[in-house]
Amino acid sequence: MNYQECIHYLEEDVGFSSIPGLERIQYLCDLLGNPEQRLPVIHVAGTNGKGSAVAMLSSILKEAGYRVGAYTSPHLERYNERYLLNGAEISDDDFAKEITLMRQLCEKLAAEGKPVPTLFEITTGVAFHYFYEKQVDVLILEVGLGGRFDATNVVPHPLLSLIMSISIDHTDFLGDTIEKIAMEKSGIIKKNCPVVLYSQAELVYNIIKDAAARMDAPFYCLNDAKIRVASQTLEGTVFSVKNKCFSLENLELSLLGTYQLENCLAVLEACLVLNKNGLSIPEGAIRNGLKNARWAGRMELCGRAPLVILDGAHNADGIRQLANSLSVYFKEKKVTLILGILGDKEYRRMAEQILPFAETVILTEPHSERRLDVFSLARSVSDFSGTVEMEKEIEAAYERARTLTPQDGIILCCGSLYMIGAMRTYLKHRKNS
Repeated sequence: MNYQECIHYLEEDVGFSSIPGLERIQYLCDLLGNPEQRLPVIHVAGTNGKGSAVAMLSSILKEAGYRVGAYTSPHLERYNERYLLNGAEISDDDFAKEITLMRQLCEKLAAEGKPVPTLFEITTGVAFHYFYEKQVDVLILEVGLGGRFDATNVVPHPLLSLIMSISIDHTDFLGDTIEKIAMEKSGIIKKNCPVVLYSQAELVYNIIKDAAARMDAPFYCLNDAKIRVASQTLEGTVFSVKNKCFSLENLELSLLGTYQLENCLAVLEACLVLNKNGLSIPEGAIRNGLKNARWAGRMELCGRAPLVILDGAHNADGIRQLANSLSVYFKEKKVTLILGILGDKEYRRMAEQILPFAETVILTEPHSERRLDVFSLARSVSDFSGTVEMEKEIEAAYERARTLTPQDGIILCCGSLYMIGAMRTYLKHRKNS
């Protein structure tokens, strides 16, 4: 199959169904010769912050001289984004070869009467096979959904399990309470393998700590760090951090958003633990890695005059963190908000948290079958005192925002990763046309 035929196979023949469980991915890995058992893996779970943590860790380890693979999901624009080797996307040809192989193996499983892997399980199989073939020194593996029954969780002995911020999301799969969700995330913890936890509320902290204790897994959580921010602008953040184990002055973090500081602390703790366990990461690599880290679609600056900001905040906690950032970066600015949300999210709560920062709101619809239609979303923002408009098409929503926003204002697009991906594609096309 060529590249486009592979995309058709994944999206039309396989489809987007999500079925928790490890049986199908394990069958696929067995046919591949179990590369997941021979890869040095850093396994990253959490509700928010996973992708940013992967980006920072990948950049740091690359600066330390390692050959680093990174597997993330979902992609914003192209499947190639899911597979990065030292920051470079998998080529179209390599992607096509991998998906062709996976299709052959899936057909073999079907012929044997065994369950056929889902789309995410197939793309995860690609990650294991591709990065093993590329002989990476480290594979940073992002959980797709939850942890316990996620396809990435067939890795038996990770170098490290890193669990980022945990909040309410995907309740239809993970449970309707923070306790249930935390238990699902803790499922990536393995016997005797170290765990680093992002600073959490006490309830979540205790659940993860207890889960680590049951697995005799060394447990680390950076709760005592003192942060001093020297500057926080659209050029990046300069800050210093100190705790009982390390002291780092004037670190430069390229990723925007006040929430990235907390993500960065978890990454720094992860580096400390990895260093302790034999993966040499000098201070210079940490400094350069944080300075050079890039992660698309998270507080991403995509235009000026007016400023155009894309943020993939797609759940209530993500929107809350984005709102905190707006109050720091854009105190006096007029914001035109382009908002599109999936129907299975806490969309009323999300709208309530972000609307106070907007002068004008343009409602739109993400490119997903799960999208919330603009009329339902409009009912959720009926109390908003500013201007509300509806443009179902994302491109039209952006063009309308351009006409309504002064040169010194801001166009902020958030609510769904599907929308952010489509908007990035449109902005590139608009710039090049």
